[in-house]
Amino acid sequence: MKLVTFSAGSGPRVGVVDADRGVVRDLSGRLPAGAGLLDLIDGWAELGPSLAAATGTADDPEHALDPEHALDAVTLLAPIPVPRRNIFCVGKNYREHVAEFGRSGYDTPSRSEALPDKPIVFSKATTSVTGPGTEIDPHPGVAHELDYEAELAVIIGTGGRTIPAERAYEHVWGYTIVNDVTARDLQRDHKQWLLGKSLDTYCPMGPWAVTADEVGDVTRLQVESWVNGERRQKASVADLIFDIPTLIATISAGITLLPGDVIATGTPAGVGIGFDPPRFLTGGDVVEIAVTGLGTLTNRVGRTPTEEGDT
Repeated sequence: MKLVTFSAGSGPRVGVVDADRGVVRDLSGRLPAGAGLLDLIDGWAELGPSLAAATGTADDPEHALDPEHALDAVTLLAPIPVPRRNIFCVGKNYREHVAEFGRSGYDTPSRSEALPDKPIVFSKATTSVTGPGTEIDPHPGVAHELDYEAELAVIIGTGGRTIPAERAYEHVWGYTIVNDVTARDLQRDHKQWLLGKSLDTYCPMGPWAVTADEVGDVTRLQVESWVNGERRQKASVADLIFDIPTLIATISAGITLLPGDVIATGTPAGVGIGFDPPRFLTGGDVVEIAVTGLGTLTNRVGRTPTEEGDT
C-alpha cells in the first residue's frame, strides 16, 4: 500500500493512494480517533491486514463509504510529520559519492577518497522534517552553501535491539524518500554533520510511504534527482556500500530501534559539491527526487530577501 498523511481542509489524516486513479482514500473512519501513520505502524499487526483486505469500493460494502479525494486537491504532508526521534542517516554510502566528497574539500579530517570500513551514521533533528511541495528555507545569515541529497529511506516496523543482518528485513515496515538537504559550509566549519543537516525544513520527506510487501526486492530500485529539470543523480540501491541489513544490524547493535524509526541510506554521486566549481542551490531552484515505485518528492528553495529584490 501507498500510505500518506494529508490535509483536506481539516487536521492531518491518513490515507491510501491510488496513483493510477489519482485519488487518496481517507482511512480516518477505520482508525482510532486521532491516529496518525506512526500510530498505524505501531499497531500494524492488528490494523494492517484489515486495511489490506478492504478495497473501499462498491464491491466492499463494509468500507464503501470511505471518502475519496482527488490527489491534486489535498495537501500532502510528510508521511511521518513528527518522528518520535531523530532521523538516522548514513554518510558516504555510494562509492562514487565517496570520491566526489573526498575531492571537494568539505570532508573532514582530510580529502580522503578511501571507502569507509564501517557505516558512518549521524542524525537529523525531527524539526527538520517537512513535506512534499513545501519550500526549503535557505536560512540566510546562517547558511550559504545549500546542497541536495537524494536518498531512499527505510521505515522500521517491528523494533528491536541486536537485530542480526539476516533477519533485518523482518523489521522493515516500508520505504519513503528523503532529501538530505545540507548546509555544506556548516558541515565543513563545525567539523561535524548535525548542524549542517538539521536546520528547519532540511529533511523533505514523501510523497508517500510504501509498505515493504509492495516494494518487494528493494535492491532493484533506482534513486534519481533533478535540479530545475536537469538530472543530477542516478544510482541503484544495489550499489550501496553497506546494504540495508548491515545498516539495521549496525544501528541496532546497541540502540533499540522503535516502530516508525526512519533510516536514510545515503546519497549517490552528483550532489552540488561534486561539481567544479560546486553548484549550490539558490532561491527558486526546484529539486525533484524519485525512487522506483515511491513517487517523486518535489521541493522548491525559498528566495532570500536579496533574491526576491532581483526578480
